[in-house]
Amino acid sequence: MSTGLSAALPGSGPEPYAVSDTVSGGRRFPEPSPNYRSEFQRDRDRIIHAAAFRRLEYKTQVFVNHEGDLFRTRLTHSIEVAQIARSIARALSLNEDLTEAIALAHDLGHTPFGHAGQDALNDCMKGYGGFEHNLQSLRVVDELEEKYADFPGLNLTFETREGILKHCSLKKAAELGDVGERFLKKRQPSLEAQLTNLADEIAYNSHDVDDGLRAGLISVAQLNKVPLFNDQFEEVRRHYPKLSQRRVIHEVVRRLINCQVVDLVQTSENMLRQHHPASLEEVRNRSHPLISFSEGMKERNLQLKRFLRNSLYRHYRVHRMTVKATRVIRELFQAFNEDPRLMPDEAQEKVLSLRERSGPAGQARAVADYIAGMTDRYAIAEHERVYNPRELT
Repeated sequence: MSTGLSAALPGSGPEPYAVSDTVSGGRRFPEPSPNYRSEFQRDRDRIIHAAAFRRLEYKTQVFVNHEGDLFRTRLTHSIEVAQIARSIARALSLNEDLTEAIALAHDLGHTPFGHAGQDALNDCMKGYGGFEHNLQSLRVVDELEEKYADFPGLNLTFETREGILKHCSLKKAAELGDVGERFLKKRQPSLEAQLTNLADEIAYNSHDVDDGLRAGLISVAQLNKVPLFNDQFEEVRRHYPKLSQRRVIHEVVRRLINCQVVDLVQTSENMLRQHHPASLEEVRNRSHPLISFSEGMKERNLQLKRFLRNSLYRHYRVHRMTVKATRVIRELFQAFNEDPRLMPDEAQEKVLSLRERSGPAGQARAVADYIAGMTDRYAIAEHERVYNPRELT
């Protein structure tokens, strides 16, 4: 994705405020340095090989997985975020490998059925500490992945873990050690973490426009009332008056992404030039982020988000899916928490282990871990196996 900016020239080298192996906070469990890779390339590779990453292929954004092969899943979304984030990192001479690792890991803790599943599981866990997908993503990489002989989880670097944890209550932060400290001290994360968070927004909103149009839940006529979309649409129509509707939509969506990336890079360049941080530590000690959209783009983004919330996420067909997803999650949680013997043997063992350590809250957390790790179709199948008398296994 070209921004046309001189700062986007590859090979200009990292800035002193970018994260590097030499200033990394390290790993929870010390390991020898990797051969032929940076520490953050190792993080990326571990994430890609994680079981939780593979399961993202069958977890949805807005639509249930079986509704169509062309709609975004959490996996395709994560890859798209990584592409956008790397472009921004390169333009700003930041650490591309760290940026990519954060982007690929940021949704590992998402439940089946998107935000509907998270809300339902959070409701189930109200008496046991709640559930939040952002915290769950960190839990996945710190505890739940079981691959390595010497440590639990993936043993990622501090900087990748910090980037995964985009927000956190002060109560939770106090329980999280090093990655929770910045919330208590009101410090900023790395610039790589800041830009990946905004790349996620760019990808999420732009691609929900594409999927919503593809599904017929929203129309071009409706979207043309949203300035950010309409500006791109009019430009495409002006340059390509005979282009088919499908290609028009693709052109508009790619321009939606590009105009936001250009604005983000230019605004962030100006802020970095103005404040001129001499080190990563100066970035962290600032009272506000240094990666940002312009005020005008923030307002136009907000208008698009409001439109998507009111016209897409509250569409009756999406609401139907939400109601069904909520029922599946709640009933699975109720069944498994009341009788963990309904769960597969490996999941039962984890329930027993956490219950011995933390009592009923530990049991509930293990049940939530099991449900959160499900894909859409596995959750539906498990619900059938538990509640349908015709399903005997």
